[in-house]
Amino acid sequence: MRLATPHHLRDLVTEQARERPDGVALAAPGRPALTFGALARQVDEAGRRLRGLGIGPGDAVALALSTGPDLATAFLAVAAHASCVPLNPAHRPDEFTHFLTGTGAKALVVPPGDDGDAVAAANRLGVPILELVVRPEDPAGVWTLTGAPVGRSVPDDQPGTRPEDVALTLFTSGTTALPRMVPLTHTNLLTAAWNTGRALELTPADRCLNPMPMFHAHGLTSTLLASFVHGAGVVCPPGFDAAAFMDWLDEFRPTWYTAVPAMHRALLDEADRTGRGPGGAPLRFVRSASAPLPDSVLERLERLFGAPVLEGYGLTEAASLVTINPLPPRPRKVGSVGVPVGGPVAVLDPDGRELPPRDAGEIAIRGGNVTAGYAGDPSLNEAAFTGGWMRTGDYGYLDQDGYLFVIGRAKEIINRGGSKVAPAEVDRALAGHPGLAEAAAFGLPHPTLGEDVAVAVVTRPGVGVDEHSVRAYAARRLIDHKVPSRVFFVDELPRNTTGKVQRVRLTERFTPAARPAPPPARPAPPARPAPRASHDTERLVAAIWSSVLDVPDVDPTSGFFELGGDSLALARVAERLRAETGRTVAKSTLLMYSTVRSLAEHLDATADDTADATAADAAGEDR
Repeated sequence: MRLATPHHLRDLVTEQARERPDGVALAAPGRPALTFGALARQVDEAGRRLRGLGIGPGDAVALALSTGPDLATAFLAVAAHASCVPLNPAHRPDEFTHFLTGTGAKALVVPPGDDGDAVAAANRLGVPILELVVRPEDPAGVWTLTGAPVGRSVPDDQPGTRPEDVALTLFTSGTTALPRMVPLTHTNLLTAAWNTGRALELTPADRCLNPMPMFHAHGLTSTLLASFVHGAGVVCPPGFDAAAFMDWLDEFRPTWYTAVPAMHRALLDEADRTGRGPGGAPLRFVRSASAPLPDSVLERLERLFGAPVLEGYGLTEAASLVTINPLPPRPRKVGSVGVPVGGPVAVLDPDGRELPPRDAGEIAIRGGNVTAGYAGDPSLNEAAFTGGWMRTGDYGYLDQDGYLFVIGRAKEIINRGGSKVAPAEVDRALAGHPGLAEAAAFGLPHPTLGEDVAVAVVTRPGVGVDEHSVRAYAARRLIDHKVPSRVFFVDELPRNTTGKVQRVRLTERFTPAARPAPPPARPAPPARPAPRASHDTERLVAAIWSSVLDVPDVDPTSGFFELGGDSLALARVAERLRAETGRTVAKSTLLMYSTVRSLAEHLDATADDTADATAADAAGEDR
């Protein structure tokens, strides 16, 4: 089905029911499948029930429901007849208050008997509660709505919503700021769905296994709606379960699945643990979005599933997908998030001018899928929209073939003494470290540089990794100013619900005095013991640091940059070492051994060889 003109979600359901009434629209573990014909009846019956409860066009209805087929059809039913606000049931009380107030929700839909934070917030605000009642024997996505009327019933002859009306209100994921309220019209959603389905070459023969939460655009628009627009079916399990995933592949035989990198990693770990693969599941492709996917993870996924992995780039403001790496035989470029799926993509300078290929700047988008503006804050729109483009807040570049490379959030770019460092570049450099499961770079305040580069790492079980090995690995792959000065060992990286690393939380956690008592970083796992430095060498290095940094008493375990050092001071340390010892120590070596004790140990261990020269050469690799 081709959407030649703007359509409405109600029309989408009706047309698919007419074209393929017995085709499977929704499936779920433990539930009978729901056909497109039954889906249309469910949406129509729910619409009559909503009007009877006093809910009609222009009314916002919030959903605080667990992900799964019932949330999928609740979204469609509410959006087709009113305006839907799906919320994560795990939000905190103040978040529910903010979201319900900001959208002016006329009702909140929850499971029967729910007395959690969403209900408490609704009760405080006087928002009526409706309950979504599900019988396990009914097909996936079939339910009834119970509760007292919230207003006068809406007459059947009152005009319904139009394609230009708001069907869905979502909130940005808030990795660097408070979530923004994004209204999306029927036209926005269906344009995005058509673009995505066309890029993925979806047909009625396809079926997607969708473990993504459906209170975000990834699970809703670029998966559920993209499938329905092209007559394809969707499997909606009740959340993500790595242990059950292979069983779902065997049971439902999907042709593709979509997930965020954290889910992909969990599947790989489960396969390594159990030795179980996907069997004969006929996957055409695997999709990854919402956060960067390390190359090493992509390669492992392709080996496990025997299908290409398509990494994409999406935004809530674009109703999800913006670019994606194309299906074979078109080329996939390492490190790229692919080519535009619909509307154009540009890279702008600070004055809003389009930049040529390979020049980095702020990524901007436009098209029928893009929201007309944020709700409730005109100042955001003034800053975000310029010359017909919407500025995304992401930093990147286009190559000569139109492939997009995302470097990071503009607000996350680290300005290290005037040199810009993209955290994602550091992440990618460390992704191949054999002892690291994950790494996330972030900025820390620095007294002379302004900001310094730090990294939080999660080690693989049973592998000994120390701070030096992490910096040494980075130094062989990055130019000096991008090598992290600080390494923090953590049990897990902070993420939002779509799997994006919240770098601002790492900055807050590890900035001195940012909080009264920040949780301590996990100690580095034990690594191979280094030879103990002589007291003379340690005293000499400490004296040089004390003089260069103007610090009277240097703790031998404190980091050079932590004490206020910068690249100029590092050069002076190298000069002093040459004058005092006659040795030429490479700057990359000083970066790798950034404490008095580690540098002294290194100097003693390499006193009779050419290790420093070798390190200097190695640090230039792959730049």
